[in-house]
Amino acid sequence: MRILLFTGKGGVGKTTLAAATAARLAVSGRKVLVASTDPAHSLGDVFGAPLTGEPSEVDTCLYAAHVDARGLVDKSWQDIRRQLRDWLAGVGLDELDAEELTVLPGVDELLALSEVARLAGQGRWEVVVVDCGPTAETLRLLALPEAIADYVDRLFMPSLRAKASALGRLAEHLGRLRRLLTDPSVTSVRLVTTPERLVVAETRRTLAALALRGIRVDSLVANRLVPRGRMWQGPAASWLRTRRAEQDAVLEELAASTPLRVHLVEHRPAEPVGVHALLELAGDLYGDADPLAEPHGGDDAVRPLVDLRPLDEGGYELAIALPLTDTAELDLARVGDDLAVTVDGVRRLVAVPVLLRRHEVTDAFIDERGLVLRFEGEA
Repeated sequence: MRILLFTGKGGVGKTTLAAATAARLAVSGRKVLVASTDPAHSLGDVFGAPLTGEPSEVDTCLYAAHVDARGLVDKSWQDIRRQLRDWLAGVGLDELDAEELTVLPGVDELLALSEVARLAGQGRWEVVVVDCGPTAETLRLLALPEAIADYVDRLFMPSLRAKASALGRLAEHLGRLRRLLTDPSVTSVRLVTTPERLVVAETRRTLAALALRGIRVDSLVANRLVPRGRMWQGPAASWLRTRRAEQDAVLEELAASTPLRVHLVEHRPAEPVGVHALLELAGDLYGDADPLAEPHGGDDAVRPLVDLRPLDEGGYELAIALPLTDTAELDLARVGDDLAVTVDGVRRLVAVPVLLRRHEVTDAFIDERGLVLRFEGEA
């Protein structure tokens, strides 16, 4: 079973491309579910069919659903929260403290992601395609399992969690969700962008943020390119050729900055609505290739976050596989036995290998491996 997460800056066409990918996979005979966690819920508009929180068949082998995060909060979280509140009150906290301690940030987004995992775990589908929200919301969404698990760990000791069945189930569930998201053989992200410098800059930042989360990106999709029209004439034709040349320059810079494959999709004269139109779009997106085929650069996409190498002259190099750019805002700090790496505001604690815990960092630089730290001597 595979899970494909589509995300990108708002308005780049990720919902349409997610739906086109799902339609293409279904035509090949795979049983596919495409689910939207985007609050905008435009997936039904793309298929031209009403959707609910329960998967419904929109074509042969193709199912679709809108995940209703608000409804999940009302249905599922309130019961867990009530159990936790009652248990906390029972171990000596007053009612107000117990109420405050059971308010977890981002629980609606977390439940939306949990619902996707639940649907994927039913075993009914070979592929689950997820239309995520805009990039910023998606990064927050994908960070939640780890963030809330850490919150629970700090708030409740393991011995107390064992006595609270609801809390224990929540901790176990968060662990499974994290493992699912960071398993490169199951889950990967496809980043959708448009060939504009501001959008591509956000895409590069997103690549680094996902790498810090340990979440695999398997390819990029550059959408809405101006079509090539060599026979066009007149002022409008000149403008279109100039615009496409600008887009090609941006794409060359993007391709040079990442080993990932960049799929190109030209702007279409009509908005694709319905399975037939989506299949035509999928033809532009994938050509004759299987959407699940390992793309060029796949080995780089799944390389380990941290790679340790000894140096011939003594000491070690620790490479952290981050797709950094010259404009990235990078901050490093040693926190006990961890290295706090912050890239463009996204922070991750990276465990320093035991071998290096009595060494100190003497140099840091960026090469094709990402961020490279040089450790020498004993602290």
